[in-house]
Amino acid sequence: MLYNLLYPLSDQFNPFNVFRYLTFRSGGAVATAWLLSFAMGPKIIAWLRSLQPTGQPIRDDIPESHLAKKGTPTMGGFMMLLAIVVSTLLWADLTNGYVWVALMVTLGFGAVGFVDDFLKLSRRNPKGLPGRFKLAALIAVGLVAAIWLMYLTRTSIGTSLAIPVFKNVLIPLSYAFIPFAVFVMVGASNAVNLTDGLDGLAIGPVMIAAGCFSLIAYLCGNVVFANYLQIHHVPGVGELAVFSATLVGAGLGFLWYNAHPAQVFMGDTGSLSIGGALGVVAVATKHELVLAIVGGLFVVEALSVMIQVFWFKRTGKRIFLMAPIHHHFQKKGWHEQQIVIRFWIISVILALAGLSTLKLR
Repeated sequence: MLYNLLYPLSDQFNPFNVFRYLTFRSGGAVATAWLLSFAMGPKIIAWLRSLQPTGQPIRDDIPESHLAKKGTPTMGGFMMLLAIVVSTLLWADLTNGYVWVALMVTLGFGAVGFVDDFLKLSRRNPKGLPGRFKLAALIAVGLVAAIWLMYLTRTSIGTSLAIPVFKNVLIPLSYAFIPFAVFVMVGASNAVNLTDGLDGLAIGPVMIAAGCFSLIAYLCGNVVFANYLQIHHVPGVGELAVFSATLVGAGLGFLWYNAHPAQVFMGDTGSLSIGGALGVVAVATKHELVLAIVGGLFVVEALSVMIQVFWFKRTGKRIFLMAPIHHHFQKKGWHEQQIVIRFWIISVILALAGLSTLKLR
């Protein structure tokens, strides 16, 4: 909004010219999202506590240390959603279609998560929304987003898969791009959801990945930098640098209250929405495979669940003491904070590995 209102006036008042720069607006978006999330935190947490006297329902099959978390309210992702939306509307170019796709996915996935959290609380049942309904709703939102992205990116790259490191390799997917894009968005959303099992565990890697994709969006949207790095230029996608920056800021504000011992959980309202946000940015920037590297921790968490379920159904035995894998390390005696910090370290290493693909050509 500020860009659309103030930048046109830069001829009359030269300082307004700063709003043309994505770097300036991304910085403003980080600061605004952090301030909103941090400032709203106490009131939103108090409000959630009033609605949830007994807090989030705790599963019976989780490590005993989690029993101490009983009474902690969930749906804290609401404060992040509010900060992301307000900051994006304030700092992004609202004539840019990519911004609206990203907001649509974030809010759509967040709505699905809200219904899931609401059913868990109202029924006092940790299962919430049946899996098939949740998956169908996420796919429906992802389907709309994929078609919208095809419309926005009308060149051949819009329906192609870029391969990291190999600068000239583009795999044409044609209409297969639609299910592929849906898979990336829904997969990222559910992977973040599975990772959200310890205080601060999910939001740290999300911020790291969002920071990486803010840079990737900026570079892909800038024809000079894209040509220099020999990555595929996607006109207009640079505006997602501002959107991704809001994820970092909102996450910082939320982490203040989600750090151990957590005052609030993000719930599916938060995990599904921010996971979907990462997925849609990756699809729009044509760096879907880089997301699998930068967000490798989420991939491992999701794979640990799939492997555990598959092997147990096949043999009746478990590979991990408990899945997702962060619970496996809890069972092995690692302290919750040890797991969180070590997983954050792994996320930083994976992020650097993902960013290195921009230069390795």
